[in-house]
Amino acid sequence: MTEPPAVLALDAEAAADRELIGGKAWSIQRMTALGIPVPPAFVLTTQAGRRMDGRAALPDDVWREVSAAVAGLEAVTGRRFAAGSRPLLVSVRSGAATSMPGMMDTVLNLGMTDAAEQALAEEGGGGAFAADTHRRFRDQFEKVVGAPPPADPWDQLHRAIVAVLGSWNSPRAISYRESRGLPHDGGTAVTVQAMVFGNLDERSGTGVLFTRNPLTGGAEPYGEWLPRGQGEDVVSGRADALALADLEIAMPEVHADLLAAAVRLEADGGDVQDIEFTVESGVLWLLQTRAAKRSPAAAVRHAALLAREGRITASEALDRVLPEHVRTLLTPHLDPAEIAATAALATGKPACPGIAVGVVVTTADEALERADRGEAVVLARPTTDPDDVAAMSVAVAVVTELGGSTSHAAVVCRELAVPCIVGCGARSLRALAGRIVTVDASTGTVYPGEITVVPGTRVDDPDIALLTRWARAELADGAPGSLPELLRRRKMEKIR
Repeated sequence: MTEPPAVLALDAEAAADRELIGGKAWSIQRMTALGIPVPPAFVLTTQAGRRMDGRAALPDDVWREVSAAVAGLEAVTGRRFAAGSRPLLVSVRSGAATSMPGMMDTVLNLGMTDAAEQALAEEGGGGAFAADTHRRFRDQFEKVVGAPPPADPWDQLHRAIVAVLGSWNSPRAISYRESRGLPHDGGTAVTVQAMVFGNLDERSGTGVLFTRNPLTGGAEPYGEWLPRGQGEDVVSGRADALALADLEIAMPEVHADLLAAAVRLEADGGDVQDIEFTVESGVLWLLQTRAAKRSPAAAVRHAALLAREGRITASEALDRVLPEHVRTLLTPHLDPAEIAATAALATGKPACPGIAVGVVVTTADEALERADRGEAVVLARPTTDPDDVAAMSVAVAVVTELGGSTSHAAVVCRELAVPCIVGCGARSLRALAGRIVTVDASTGTVYPGEITVVPGTRVDDPDIALLTRWARAELADGAPGSLPELLRRRKMEKIR
């Protein structure tokens, strides 16, 4: 039996299985096949990770394949890795078959040295750009690898690949898989991709686009755009991104190309897409696409809408809705009269709808301790990162001072179905520690005390009514009961 390959080029000829190359590389493979502009890349497959088998270094034959694949990137880009006046920098990204947003590691701008910094500056980017890129690399490499970057770019690459492969077994990744019933034996692939620079000049930036609104379930595209930034700035929530409309104003051609690509990717994937993109000197590049994490309300709305549009079947729509999604949509909301008489403590951007009441805590450890004692806790942080996920999963709500609706806090909370508000303003939440608050993540408002709640969405809502009819049509004996009950019965019948 032929052993699966350890390294594969992600070109138009590639057609590897998602289990072998991971979701990130699989999406690059698909976009390349569709003719969408993607920086050239190759992938160390999950087979490479299995061959590590506790080693601290890649097997010699795998490393030789990596060297050959880097030569392939050099040929396509016309740049040289670890040499030359046009240095090639790369990103080293994790990518499991099942998306685990933010749980594993990434190193950007790898290959940066003092000589490469000078070459990039002289090439036209300028000293500020080159120095910013070098600083980003040093910071991220040391955080992921646990040591300052070595001077040799090949040594940097080897260490980064080993660290990213090892992040599959980090406590936060293990905790994430256990919380979702995901297997531990899949491993991660590692995608190595030529860098494009959103921090290069005034016509550069980075962003995230959802083909439909992941908060409300609306049909319109939704996204954020950060001029002169790199992807980690948006995802981490360290910077407040602009609305996608700002990209349309600044670079209408790029905006139009982005939306056209989004339409193709949604049609190809048959689902709402979450697309990461970078613009380098007015040129659009797509970095990855995946099925979007969405709020419970959006899960119901998108399923019904995509089926109405004929993009998926009624049965596929039902597969995408969980009983918990419907129950959350039917969740009551705050009493309008009481809200009108109450001054808000903080306001921000809604990131995952819902209402929660709890005591504000400002550290992950305190959230875990108090939740373990049975207290309802609202986790308030400047931003969140993967080390906060365990606390986020036990909090009744998450509120952050910085970040946008595509930040780490927003994406993770939508998946966890935890009400979330982001971007309340720097240092706006510290004073709330220890207070009981009501979080209305549908409006992005934090109120003092406990506000009265009134009934929510009616059961005769058109989308719920439509899904209910479809579920009853699939089940035998007339199938009485509410939509959550029907979905649960349908799932049980599929298991039998």
